[in-house]
Amino acid sequence: MSTQLNRRITLLQATSINMIDMVGIGPFVVMPFVVSQFHDGLFLWAWIFGAFTAFVDAMIWSELGAKYPLAGGTYNFNRIAFGEKNGRLMSFLFVWQTAIQAPLVVASAAIGFAQYLTYIVDLEVWQQKMVSGGSVLFIFFLLYRRIEAIGKISVAMWSIVILTVSWIIFSGLSHGTQEVKLLPEGPSTFFSFAFWAAVGQGSLQTVYSYLGYYNVCHLGGEIKEPGRNIPRSIFISVLGIAVLYLLMNTSVMRVVDWHSVREDEKYLVSHFMQLVYGKTAAVVVTILILCIALSSLFAIVLGYSRVPYAAAVDGNFFKIFAKLHPTKNFPYISLIVLCSIGFVFSLFMKMSDVIKAILAMRILVQFIAQAVGVVLLRKKHGTEGLPFKMWLFPVPVILSILIWLFLFYSTGKFALWGMLIAAIGILVYNIINRKKRN
Repeated sequence: MSTQLNRRITLLQATSINMIDMVGIGPFVVMPFVVSQFHDGLFLWAWIFGAFTAFVDAMIWSELGAKYPLAGGTYNFNRIAFGEKNGRLMSFLFVWQTAIQAPLVVASAAIGFAQYLTYIVDLEVWQQKMVSGGSVLFIFFLLYRRIEAIGKISVAMWSIVILTVSWIIFSGLSHGTQEVKLLPEGPSTFFSFAFWAAVGQGSLQTVYSYLGYYNVCHLGGEIKEPGRNIPRSIFISVLGIAVLYLLMNTSVMRVVDWHSVREDEKYLVSHFMQLVYGKTAAVVVTILILCIALSSLFAIVLGYSRVPYAAAVDGNFFKIFAKLHPTKNFPYISLIVLCSIGFVFSLFMKMSDVIKAILAMRILVQFIAQAVGVVLLRKKHGTEGLPFKMWLFPVPVILSILIWLFLFYSTGKFALWGMLIAAIGILVYNIINRKKRN
C-alpha cells in the first residue's frame, strides 16, 4: 500500500486552507470577551498584538516549512532540529500533545458552531451537543476524498469567508457613528499594569483566532513548489486576516457602543447586523458565520490528520497510521481517529476551557520548541540553501519566545496542565524506548 503523498495543492488553495482555518467561529465568539477586558476602549490593541505575534512566528514557520516541506510540519521540524536522540523525543512530544490537542481544536470549532446556531434555533444543552457532534461527522464526510477535490472545496469555502467578513466591514463603516479609540485618552496609558493585563487576557483569545496561518506546513508533502508557495501562503494569510479582523472589529464597534458589550454576549455580530438592517439580515449573516465555522473545522481536521501519518511513516508512532487510502491516496486511518476523538470531546468540553487548554499545550512543544529549533539548524547548516531566510534574524526568534512565554503565563492554571501533559509524554516516551531496547 502506498505511503507517498502527491504535490497537488497550489498557492491559492494553500492560502485558502490557511485562511479558512484562521477565520472560524473564533473571532465572532471572542470579540465581546476581548472588548469587555478593556475599560478604556483600547481593545483593538489585543488584535494588533495577536497579529504581531502571528507575523513574528510566521517567519519561523516560513523558514522551516520552505526548507523541510514534509507532511506533519512541526513533527519533522523538531525531529531534524534537535538531533537524533533529542529530536526523536521532541517530535514524539509533538505527536503526543497533538493526539490530545488536535481533537480539542476540533471540539472548540464544533462547540462554537452549535452555540452560535442557537441564535436561529432554540436548542437544549443535549441538542447542542448533538449538533456539535454531527458537525464533526459532516466534516469527516467532506474530507474523505482525494486532495485535488479538497483543494477546490477549500477555495469555495474561502470565498464565503471573504464575502461574509467584507459585508460586515462595509455595513459598519457605512452605518456606524460610535468612536473607536486607538490611542489612550485622559488617565489611560500604554504603560500601566491594567492595560497589559487586558492585553494578556484579550490576546489569549485573539491569538487563538489567528492560529492556522501555518496549516500549510502540516500539508508540506502535498504543496506544489513548496520553497516558494509555503512562505507566500503564510504571509498572505497573516496580513490578510489581520486587516480583516481590525476592520471587522472597528466596523462592529462603530455601530455597537463598546461600553454596553458584555463578556458573555454570544451573538454580538448578529445583533450588530440586526441594528443595521433588521432581523432577516441578522439571520442571513448568522448562517454565513456558521458556514465559516464549518470551513474552519474542515481546514483544521485536514491539517492535523497529516501529523500522526508523518510520525507513523517515520517509525515514531503506531504503524497503522502510515496507511493511505488505496484509491483516494490520503491518510484515512489518521482522519478516522482524529474525528472520532474530536467527536467525543465535542460532547463533553466547554468552549472557554478548550481555548486556554489548546494554547497552553501548544506553546511549549510547538511554538517555543520551533523557535529554538530554527537557531539550532542555522548553527548546524548555516543559511546556504534556505529557500526563505527570516528577516532580521535573530530578532524574530527572541521576540517570538518572549511573547509565547507571556501568553503561556497568561493561561493561568492551564499552564500547569500543559507542563504536566508534556511531562507525562516524556515518561511514556522513555517507557516505550526501554521496551524497544529490551
